[in-house]
Amino acid sequence: MECNNKIAATVLGFFVFLGLATLGAFLSKAAMDYKMYDRSVTVKGLSEREYKADIVIWPIQFTVANNDLAFLYNAIDEQAAKLRGFLEENGITGDAITVASPVITDKSAQQYGNNGRAEFRYAAVQTVTVYSDNIDAVRKVMGTLSRLGKQGIAFTGGNYQSQIEYLFTRLNEVKPEMIEEATTKAREVAQKFATDSQSSLGKIKRASQGQFSITARDNNNPHIKRVRVVSTVEYYLSD
Repeated sequence: MECNNKIAATVLGFFVFLGLATLGAFLSKAAMDYKMYDRSVTVKGLSEREYKADIVIWPIQFTVANNDLAFLYNAIDEQAAKLRGFLEENGITGDAITVASPVITDKSAQQYGNNGRAEFRYAAVQTVTVYSDNIDAVRKVMGTLSRLGKQGIAFTGGNYQSQIEYLFTRLNEVKPEMIEEATTKAREVAQKFATDSQSSLGKIKRASQGQFSITARDNNNPHIKRVRVVSTVEYYLSD
């Protein structure tokens, strides 16, 4: 009986040892597989395209000066009407034109002790704004505005209020294709890295999309917009 117990204990011990050895080997292989699976490469993919702006905001400013306030207002209305007519004759629709209230300055009230006397007491700045999706028509008129200058309208420019803006409002339309392109280019770079390192490219571990940027292509073509996005993608690598 005692002999049988010894044999049973020996067999049990053998199987316990075999189980522990098998478990150790399995855990060791799992750790090695995990370490291999945890290898990764982080790459960036760029998508950059050019699009024509679809909205233009063009503030047109002119000035009028006179000593008679009533005459000043009449001159402002007359010149604003002339400007509006000129714009409409050149393909800009009336609903794209907005005339703001004039800004009147009384120079006699701004002498601040200065003995110098301005030639004209009152000066007015009038702003007529064009907000249009007809970029070509507006840009064409910009080059011919000097015709009105020859008719006595004193245009001003160079300040912040008179800066022309070109807007690209269709970003949501182009986003999906550009994100897909950026991701594809990122995978191409990752695949090249994997091939060079004699590895296999796996699934995406994590990815992040950068901010879209919209800038003018250059100073001479502000109506052409450069849209750009960079995606950062991390891929798993395996041998």
